[in-house]
Amino acid sequence: MPIFAYRGRSQTGQVVAGRMEANTREAVVAGLRQQRIFPISVKPQPKSIEFKIPGFGGRVKEKDLTVFTRQLATMIDAGLALVQCLDTLTSQQPNKQFKKTLTEIRGDVEGGSTFAAALKRHPTVFNPLYANMVEAGEAGGLLDTILNRLAVYIEKAMNLRRKVKGALIYPSTIVTVAIAVVIFLLVFVIPTFVKLFEGAGVELPLPTRIVMELSRLVQTYLLTGLGLLIAGIVGIRFSYRTEKGRKATDALLLRIPVFGALLRKVAVAKFTRTLGTLIASGVPILDGLDITGKTAGNKVVEEAIMKTRGSIAEGKTIADPLKASGVFPPMVVQMISVGEQSGALDSMLEKIADFYDAEVDQAVANITALIEPILMVFLGVVVGGMIVAMYLPIFKLVTVVGR
Repeated sequence: MPIFAYRGRSQTGQVVAGRMEANTREAVVAGLRQQRIFPISVKPQPKSIEFKIPGFGGRVKEKDLTVFTRQLATMIDAGLALVQCLDTLTSQQPNKQFKKTLTEIRGDVEGGSTFAAALKRHPTVFNPLYANMVEAGEAGGLLDTILNRLAVYIEKAMNLRRKVKGALIYPSTIVTVAIAVVIFLLVFVIPTFVKLFEGAGVELPLPTRIVMELSRLVQTYLLTGLGLLIAGIVGIRFSYRTEKGRKATDALLLRIPVFGALLRKVAVAKFTRTLGTLIASGVPILDGLDITGKTAGNKVVEEAIMKTRGSIAEGKTIADPLKASGVFPPMVVQMISVGEQSGALDSMLEKIADFYDAEVDQAVANITALIEPILMVFLGVVVGGMIVAMYLPIFKLVTVVGR
């Protein structure tokens, strides 16, 4: 949709300027008149040509968003006007993509738009949770408090994600290295022994024959196997983009031994932290559940939250449908029920989130402690077994020569 730059005069006689997205110039003029702004000029904004190197400067990081949120909260709390705050923060923003976004938001706010409405025009940077909390803060006159709460939420979400990545990256790296070492031995080292044994004319032990046959199979079908692996990964990615594929994959992830329990704890921590933050910020519970469901990150959890939202819309409590979903542990459901009955649901959700953050820490530590010895034993048995299998005929040859 085209973007138009406009200048106009408000009812007080003040000249305002900004940008508006619309199909035609007439639609912009009509929109300005609805805001009681007399249009002076409305011109289509030309599209800027940008050259981007993939992986560099094309994304707004959570760290940038957290710093911006904290700084904005501090400046508003000090009594500065919102436009002045945005102007200052835009000028000192090192991230070019974020700077461009903030420039557009500042222009919208200068043109008479609310801050929340301006944020909603950039959903890839400011998600619905962020925009709706800001909207609640603007309505209640507590924007600085809400922004501080948002900064804390983003920081805790970043820490939670970092823990999960740490738990997954370490074992996956070790397994990848182990597989690479085994393939290297089978493709480049074992064939040297095969040539040696073929000229010796000695009957080979069973372990040696097994390793040699495995080496032959890997050399023959290595490229085919890699092609099938790549095709499988691409297929899973395409399947995950569909509703059924995503649901099946997310349900499978929650059932994986050890890792499934970790992902379930992460989902509970994220759900309770997000919903608690929204409710404490004054967002209605139905809107809060809608936002929480869309940002859950797991289709099974999202469906459970949406069913809960539908039940609440019919006049039921929040705890009963959560219990019926089977996704959330009984302790979580019970604590939510107590918080709901006592009128302190937001603080109870925060307590649950803190508890499950600690549970995630412990689960990550347990996984690391469990996987290390398993991987060491695997490497020792597989690599050591291959080496012993290939040296058995040499020992036999030495014995024959010695006689």
